[in-house]
Amino acid sequence: MLRIPLRERPDWKQQAAEYGFHFHTMYGEPYWDESAYYQFSLKQIEQDIEDPTAELHQMCLAAVDKVIRDEEWLNRFQIPALHREFILRSWQDNAPSLYSRLDLVYDGKSPAKLLENNADTPTSLYESGFWQWLWLEQQVDRGNLPRHADQFNSLQEKLVHRFEEIAAYYRIRNMHFACCRDTEEDRGTVQYLQDCAQAAGLQSEFLYIEDIGLADTGAFTDLHDNPVTECFKLYPWEFMLRESFGDALSGAGTNWIEPPWKAILSNKALLPLLWDMFPGHPNLLPAYFPDNAPGLETGKWIQKPLFSREGANISLIENGKQTKLSDGPYGEEGVVIQAFTALPRFAENYTLIGSWLVDDMPAGLSVREDSSEITQDLSRYLPHIIA
Repeated sequence: MLRIPLRERPDWKQQAAEYGFHFHTMYGEPYWDESAYYQFSLKQIEQDIEDPTAELHQMCLAAVDKVIRDEEWLNRFQIPALHREFILRSWQDNAPSLYSRLDLVYDGKSPAKLLENNADTPTSLYESGFWQWLWLEQQVDRGNLPRHADQFNSLQEKLVHRFEEIAAYYRIRNMHFACCRDTEEDRGTVQYLQDCAQAAGLQSEFLYIEDIGLADTGAFTDLHDNPVTECFKLYPWEFMLRESFGDALSGAGTNWIEPPWKAILSNKALLPLLWDMFPGHPNLLPAYFPDNAPGLETGKWIQKPLFSREGANISLIENGKQTKLSDGPYGEEGVVIQAFTALPRFAENYTLIGSWLVDDMPAGLSVREDSSEITQDLSRYLPHIIA
């Protein structure tokens, strides 16, 4: 695993405008960064990332199956009592999932370690599935990368195929897509998924979460008063379940993607549950709830809220002393404690691996880096190759 400097494509910003990649720079700081790339061997990809990703995913599904019928674990996960039957029904019906991303600590030598499962609303999808692949093709064609250079990236073709399967499962030809207003990155992600759905033969209609209505019949509706029967929503389940419209979810007749059971899989209470179910697994870090965490007065630990996103509300506990590392709006719902493991450093950058799945299949890789040890929403995205 190497970080290798490379000359940028002189026309990449012009191309970004043409392809709708409008969030390559955010708040005046570069988000997309092609001044370097990360290089992996095929063995590293297949044995150290792809295989563990598939195994970790199956372990996570086993954890969902355990939680879904256990009141004590549902309490641990802070699943509202009103919605437990709604979530159970989606699991029993095998409601289809689209995609997810595992965040891994990996230095190219040691076993990859799971930091968390972004199973509900992971972004950086467009950059991973399309934009970094375009970068690879063009840099190879221009002679800046070797002809044999490849990429761990079947995201787009798998997404298209998965939309075909979801359309067949629900017997539909149309689907709504939604995200919040004023989130350019979320809108770009949803637009990319609309393109994939259209390639699968589906018609798509976009609306903002804020514009979804509730009819007298109890059905959710769009701005044309049409029922929203199938909808991809880039909006977290922990928010959905607590919204003013939350009481209507179970009776509205909407098939959501991601499905309600993802509320369990995207919750950081998953981390201590996995450690409880699979203690000592080489791809897991020790993790606990505060009431059963051993020996926090020694060693280094990371405290995370159950619902935190984009590296928010993270604290370091070192030899019993707690230091806040990042601010944010989370934490009242409860926290978990995970053993500290340092992100590897390449050229003064801390590097995080995102390993993507479409349904149950590993599908690609993303690399984020930051000058700090916490990967947040503005952390840079760099492309990768297999050589």
